[in-house]
Amino acid sequence: MPKSPKEMSFKARQRDQLQRQIDEFLSRGGHIRQVPNGASGAPAGGDWRHQHFTPRQAPAGDATATPPRVPLNHVIATIEARKQARRQKPPRIKARRAPRRKLIYDDFGEPLRWQWVDE
Repeated sequence: MPKSPKEMSFKARQRDQLQRQIDEFLSRGGHIRQVPNGASGAPAGGDWRHQHFTPRQAPAGDATATPPRVPLNHVIATIEARKQARRQKPPRIKARRAPRRKLIYDDFGEPLRWQWVDE
């Protein structure tokens, strides 16, 4: 006997909901295409993460085609420069040091007295 939805775990409810959606899709005439294991959508050869974008040309006379993309490298460079400026630490302001004691020696190198010095 199947459990009621309240008695089912979260994962079991999610699995059940997904199965119902798949069944509904197939009953409306949908088709699930099988993809072989190991198939990839990445372009063949080279590192796919560093592929440059090349916009597709719209067919002539297509009024619904989207306009070609405009490169915004200058905008990206401005944003990156702002980020770098924000990351830099502001120059440190030297704290005013308190006076310190300095030992004064006589001509023969013997300690003579202590004196407070501002440096």
